[in-house]
Amino acid sequence: MRSAGLALCVLFVGGCWDDSGKPATLERLGKELYFDKNLSTPAGQACAACHEPAAGFADPNRTLPVSQGVHKDRFGNRNSPSSAYAAFSPPFQFDAKEGVYFGGQFWDGRAKDLVEQAKGPFLNALEMANPDKAAVVSSVRKAEYASAFRAVFGEDSLDVVDQAYELIAQAIAAFEKSSEVNKFSSKYDLHLAGKASLTDQEKRGLALYESDQKGKCAACHPSKPTTENPKPLFTDFTYDNLGVPRNPQSPFYNLPREFNPDGAAFVDLGLGGVLKNSQHNGKMKVPTLRNIALTGPYMHNGVFRTLREVVEFYSTRDTDTKWGKPEVAENVNTDELGKLGLTSAEIDDIVAFLNTLTDGYQLPTR
Repeated sequence: MRSAGLALCVLFVGGCWDDSGKPATLERLGKELYFDKNLSTPAGQACAACHEPAAGFADPNRTLPVSQGVHKDRFGNRNSPSSAYAAFSPPFQFDAKEGVYFGGQFWDGRAKDLVEQAKGPFLNALEMANPDKAAVVSSVRKAEYASAFRAVFGEDSLDVVDQAYELIAQAIAAFEKSSEVNKFSSKYDLHLAGKASLTDQEKRGLALYESDQKGKCAACHPSKPTTENPKPLFTDFTYDNLGVPRNPQSPFYNLPREFNPDGAAFVDLGLGGVLKNSQHNGKMKVPTLRNIALTGPYMHNGVFRTLREVVEFYSTRDTDTKWGKPEVAENVNTDELGKLGLTSAEIDDIVAFLNTLTDGYQLPTR
């Protein structure tokens, strides 16, 4: 059980202290855990390895289509999604009125929320490769921030493995909910606040992006402020099969049968695989477009290298045979992409607008 000290630390931020003399808060503890390279087996890979701030909290290695684990000969079957703005995703659920699943975490929605998501990579043999929860908790007990952990959660908080593992995930989720991860500091944010002006090209791109007849991007990536989301999140958190082709360059196909029994025949079923329902095969979670310029390569399998390539695919998927067949042919979205008929200049304009979504924008000095 947690001690009574937890309530005090959470209620009075900064009310508990660690050995460094600094306030031991849940958020700051989560940051320590997020960047700790000793929480993998062998040591060397932190959460930040695949979710680095400078890369929009996504994988910084843009030369690989999918993410590499702590064992350098192991690779996941997907490109790590950004952890920025993931905190705004509601718990995984089904909307009976709309007939769609939405929310949750991971490309396929297999984790209902951030806490559940944070538990996954530690024990994934293709990621941080710990043999069990006890190995993770043992590393935290030895960490310099162990006293801060106990200050936040109670003196006995690391004694029981299952309890400690749950609290580790809670702390990481708290950091991922912080303003350090979710900055809302892009040029577009400043534009909405009346502090920055979009260029003519960026304005054209925004108009195309929001057009129901041209780009149709806002259908799944809403860009306008609402009462519920005064700062647009650029995702509706639903799941969609975009008809993305296989990526033959993925090193996942070449893994031993222990990690990939299907070899080159592997097909990523996405949400359908989680639900065991073929009506949702191929559907992947709609990602936020915030910081999208930093988070390539793109799509769940990293098949596209550039944003321009993505927009071109959206425009010509059904009219240009160069893209090849979809990895999953059923359930492909043909309403909002595939034959948009965008010109080369219009594609450039949309990309210019997407580049305004990168956090950390600085107003020009006069």
